[in-house]
Amino acid sequence: MDIRELLQFMVKQNISDIHFKAGSAPLIRLCGHLISTQQEAFSAQALKDLAESMMNEAQKKRFLEESELDISFSNALSRFRVNIYRQKGTVALTLRVIPLELKSFEQLNLPVNILQKLCGFSSGLILISGVTGAGKTTTLNAMVNYLNEHFAYNIIAIEDPVEFFHKDKKSSVSQREVGVDTASFASALKYILRQDPDAIVIGEMRDPETIAAAVVAAETGHLVLSTIHTMDAVHTIQRIVDSYPAGQQTQTRLALASVLRGVVAQKLIATTDGQDRIPCTEVMVMTPYIRQLVTDGKINDIYTAMGRGQNEGMITFDQDLLRACKEGKISKEAALLESSRPDNFLSMLQGISVKA
Repeated sequence: MDIRELLQFMVKQNISDIHFKAGSAPLIRLCGHLISTQQEAFSAQALKDLAESMMNEAQKKRFLEESELDISFSNALSRFRVNIYRQKGTVALTLRVIPLELKSFEQLNLPVNILQKLCGFSSGLILISGVTGAGKTTTLNAMVNYLNEHFAYNIIAIEDPVEFFHKDKKSSVSQREVGVDTASFASALKYILRQDPDAIVIGEMRDPETIAAAVVAAETGHLVLSTIHTMDAVHTIQRIVDSYPAGQQTQTRLALASVLRGVVAQKLIATTDGQDRIPCTEVMVMTPYIRQLVTDGKINDIYTAMGRGQNEGMITFDQDLLRACKEGKISKEAALLESSRPDNFLSMLQGISVKA
């Protein structure tokens, strides 16, 4: 099976990732599980040639200098996010499937009402959090698509790399790729306010400079959407505050309490039949009470407030895991593995009311 056939197989079989390493059979990730293809191993030269076939001259130069590169690659079936790196002195690649068609909140099994509510804000910061492979970018782009369909906005997205393509609908969507259209997230954000944006989309808040720029952009009255690599809503707030020097953290909490509109954290959980994965979410909405908790630095009290805030659209991971478990979508064992508080979750599952 050559690379073209492997990629076609990958898309048709709902495989999320494929890993190439010299001297080893390609590995695929299916429903969260890593599986060997049992195919013939690729040589180091074959992988080098494959990587170079996906890169333009500027990208080849960057890879030569940095030995790491994120790019996108397309064929007739789909798009792929490609990470090219070196291991043991040879080129290796990881490809992730990016569907050609954008899906709605309903199609992605996401909490429709709260995401629509968050998209309805005209300013402020909205964050999608989760670990690697949790579907953050898919959810972020579903929100961009919703904005594009329902609002006449100038949407400017900064991505590394550009994954989903957005065609103009009600909005104008400009997608700027780091390393191609701009030098870095921070560099693009430095000038973005001169481009008359209504909504700013940042592919990932991955360093203190980008986090600070995103908060400033939200403070100036723009709607800012981004992803952040954290486990849950509480850790998201702590990560942002901790990205600032100790002497600036009190002021940061005040700024964050003012501009943050909500955090949607998510995990992908294998379904009971093992044929798919569905998202379970945790939602924090910036109510006056939670705003005060952030201002006062009482970050650890937010989880309890979220558990009691279902009337405001909030939900904890354990509450959503319980819902999915009771609906038969995921197994009790899978839910327990992902639970924030396993002992509490078991009691919830048995119908015992426990403190959130």
